[in-house]
Amino acid sequence: MAARSLEIGPAGMLAARTIEILRTECGLGQRQLAARSTALGRPMSNTMLSRIELAKRRCDIDDLVTIAAALQVSPAALLQGPGAA
Repeated sequence: MAARSLEIGPAGMLAARTIEILRTECGLGQRQLAARSTALGRPMSNTMLSRIELAKRRCDIDDLVTIAAALQVSPAALLQGPGAA
């Protein structure tokens, strides 16, 4: 069976960049945001979060919703860009 493409589209790229921007604006390190996400029930390591922010890993819908909750923004804000939060 062929491996699935890991290509990340424009929405994924925007979400990745927005997560990084909002995280730094909140004064959180990757470990802190990963810990918040884990505490919300979605186990996440700082490596996993780093790969999401660098668009080297797809951010699935469960990740997106949990990261948004950890950043105290709506999931839509992560898809619309940093000015929408």
